[in-house]
Amino acid sequence: MAASPNISPNLSRYKFFFTSVVENPKFSPHHHIDTRRRRLTKSHLLQAQNNGTVISYGPRTELASSKKLWIRQRSFSEMEVEQGELEEEQEDMSDDEASLLSLSMKPDRNMALLDDYEMEELGHTPPDTNHRSGYVAVLGMPNVGKSTISNQMIGQKISIVTDKPQTTRHRILGICSSPDYQMILFDTPGVIEKKMHRLDTMMMKNVRDAAINADCVVILVDACKTPANIDEVLKEGLGDLEKRPPILLVMNKKDLIKPGEIAKKLEWYEKFTDVDEVIPVSAKYGHGVEDVKEWILSKLPFGPPYYPKDIVSEHPERFFVAEIVREKIFMQYRNEVPYSCQVNVLSYKTRPAAKDFIQVEVVVDKNSQKIILIGKEGKALKTLATAARLDIEDFLQKKVFLEVEVKVKENWRQDEGLLKYYGYGGQIRAM
Repeated sequence: MAASPNISPNLSRYKFFFTSVVENPKFSPHHHIDTRRRRLTKSHLLQAQNNGTVISYGPRTELASSKKLWIRQRSFSEMEVEQGELEEEQEDMSDDEASLLSLSMKPDRNMALLDDYEMEELGHTPPDTNHRSGYVAVLGMPNVGKSTISNQMIGQKISIVTDKPQTTRHRILGICSSPDYQMILFDTPGVIEKKMHRLDTMMMKNVRDAAINADCVVILVDACKTPANIDEVLKEGLGDLEKRPPILLVMNKKDLIKPGEIAKKLEWYEKFTDVDEVIPVSAKYGHGVEDVKEWILSKLPFGPPYYPKDIVSEHPERFFVAEIVREKIFMQYRNEVPYSCQVNVLSYKTRPAAKDFIQVEVVVDKNSQKIILIGKEGKALKTLATAARLDIEDFLQKKVFLEVEVKVKENWRQDEGLLKYYGYGGQIRAM
């Protein structure tokens, strides 16, 4: 199994939390992950030692059998119990499940294990400090600017953005940190009222999972459109949750309407929606985004950060590579074709003496869609691959050789097993 590529020095902020490789396939990376925080417990490390496993943990930290461990708030007897439970769970896990990391639960602030690097990074400020940290769910109908405002708040592009609705399919986790706070954003797919495929249903479940675990919720609406209730968004996002988190309604695209109209629509939303506050913004130009951040920070609980301060996402590099290719598909093709495509990174090999090799497959529903993607004499696919390669090189800060192939898997959007394998079950692939 190939390791994830090293992070370029020019990409020091892109330090993804889980870029590791488990050499022994019997040891499941799914189990040594503590929900969204990548925390190894002692029992997991002991098991890795027994299996002869070497664990590479993060771009700057390596844990091996001789590594000194820092353990908080957990007795050794508890760890032995946990190890027994772990072994029982492993017997029931398939190889596919073993490579998935759960995004469905909110992590505990009091982690069981911290290595030297993380002790330094997290600082372990006492709980009575003014540091705030928490999770924010960004919800809304399709094409209202959720990804744009998320990227603005994080300060760099994490979510792909196009002018087509329903570009975002996964919950994209982005992390915005400063010395005083850590704001963890979930950019979510647009709410789908009429679900046509199993994929749509699973995407909406991811929206719900993001919202119910959030410390506060930001709902975006299009200021250019006639004001309408947000009941559908609240229903999909929060359901029948008894205790709702604080909710901010953001009127996006204020740059496209007159100031007088903004005031009228602002008054309507304040009067007829069940939200805590309404703020007009232009996410495209960043106008009003700082006001949104200030509101969010006022709602986040006090506490230490969940992640080291120098990472901006926990998704692996290959996830972003696939997203870049999918963005280019949305930009180049029209009608149903972009929505029928699933992009998977099959291989990512670092080569010291040559360009890194990346092999990508684009899965479509029908052979007719494959023909459109490839184009006459393969020209359309070549154009797609070139545009994607340039953006991937800009993202990775290195030259790559990109190979793109197209495959047909009929009705893949209805195949629940395949959808889970592709990461739509609230999990991301570690490898």
